[in-house]
Amino acid sequence: MSDDITFKVADYVVYPAHGVGQITDEEVQVIGGMELKVFVISFEREKMILRVPVRRAKAAGLRHLSSRSEVEKVLTTLQGRAKSGRGMWSRRAQEYEGKINSGNIISIAEVVRDLHKNVDDPDRSYSERIIYEAALGRLAGEYAAVENIDTKQAIERLVDFLKDKEAA
Repeated sequence: MSDDITFKVADYVVYPAHGVGQITDEEVQVIGGMELKVFVISFEREKMILRVPVRRAKAAGLRHLSSRSEVEKVLTTLQGRAKSGRGMWSRRAQEYEGKINSGNIISIAEVVRDLHKNVDDPDRSYSERIIYEAALGRLAGEYAAVENIDTKQAIERLVDFLKDKEAA
């Protein structure tokens, strides 16, 4: 990826801590007497608007949607062997949260893959379920945007894909 990543109004982008959003505007704000050019990003799912300084967009982790080839890598990751959970849950939970908030679609797919195995376990902890759902939601949001489908369909496809792996 080149250093001069350019974004335009109407682009769909991924912000690491919030997932997929759309740049709705570019505006200039005056902060402390200085003019600051910002991207206005709308996150439909969270009903949230975020303003990211244009000069800090890359440093903040803002990126374009994944390519189709990256989505293929995600599906390959989901098909892979789940990493067994060793060690204390609190440490693993921190690691999973870090992966989700990294904005890296492959890392998020790893969390979904690793936590999916216990999805129907009634003894599953509340925090594990919340982390799994957060990862699945983030992954489905980008998958839906790339495939041009709604998030509900994306979740169904990803879960079906995981179930196909289990049946194999």
